[in-house]
Amino acid sequence: MTTDNARLPTLEDVARLAGVSRATVSRVINGIRNVNPELHEVVWSAVNATGYVANRAARSLVTRRTGTIALVVSDSESHDDDPFMSRFFSDPFFGRVVGGLMSALRPAGIQLALQLVGADQARGQLVGDLRQGQADGSVVLSLHPGDTLPQLLADAGLAGVVIGRPARPVPISHVDVANDRGAALAADHLVARGRRRIGMITGPIDVPASVDRSSGFRAAMARHGQLFVPSVTGNFTYDSGDRGMRELLAEYPDLDGVFVANDLMAQGGLGALHELGRRVPDEIAVVGFDDSSAALAARPQLTTVRQPLEDMAAEAARMLMALIDEPRRETTAVVFEPTLVVRSSS
Repeated sequence: MTTDNARLPTLEDVARLAGVSRATVSRVINGIRNVNPELHEVVWSAVNATGYVANRAARSLVTRRTGTIALVVSDSESHDDDPFMSRFFSDPFFGRVVGGLMSALRPAGIQLALQLVGADQARGQLVGDLRQGQADGSVVLSLHPGDTLPQLLADAGLAGVVIGRPARPVPISHVDVANDRGAALAADHLVARGRRRIGMITGPIDVPASVDRSSGFRAAMARHGQLFVPSVTGNFTYDSGDRGMRELLAEYPDLDGVFVANDLMAQGGLGALHELGRRVPDEIAVVGFDDSSAALAARPQLTTVRQPLEDMAAEAARMLMALIDEPRRETTAVVFEPTLVVRSSS
């Protein structure tokens, strides 16, 4: 649809094209979710077709909302010397989270704002900003076990959802994957492939996801009769996977299978195996965890446990929007089931 070049598209233009009332268009654009989903889609199609841009300032006065949700990456270190946090965003994990969040937020007309916090002062400032209404709520990626941010958000009564189970019991909603059952899938697969001397490269020993993957794998291997699982510890990076694989094989050279607690480390481990002259999967099979782009970039391509991270992030966004609509809603947890994706590394 084209409109007079002398003026901007209006709500009336959108309503006319969508075949609905102006009030319906207003409810959809203002994020009021008691609108038929089919009408919701029709209205946003008309918004895109007309080029209508909402007056965000006016909308905020009416709804007392900013139409913005913060994605908070909470780490143990300050990032003043690396404001774009390149060492984290090189990990495909974060791109998948952003994509999943936007798949749920974009249809609702909600913006996503990135916040990086490292120092305790920055966490306090963030909570203050949220109290002042700079965003309607937050989705939190907490990257260290001692993180106080989930508790600060809960204490302040602010709308928030954490991706990944918090290390400490906190009355805040979260989404997660059944990490222990995913690791058990890896163990069962390696044993089914005829591997009998199986080791593991874990993630950090104080991160809940890493702890659950390690304990789940060990328990599954015990059920298969292997009571001792040789292991080394990594930190979820490519380099730690390379280093961990070399350390593991230096001490246990007869291993014929390795479970690695994330794909990026597994990719590094496969690189080390190539340099060491170990054939994959003929001599040694490797299974990762995540099913990220690193699994496809690895050579050979990586068998891995898939956590549906995009779906998890989208669910976190929906949970947060519901919490913003109903502040008294009780906290909850949604746990997704993992699946095994078999490729050439095992």
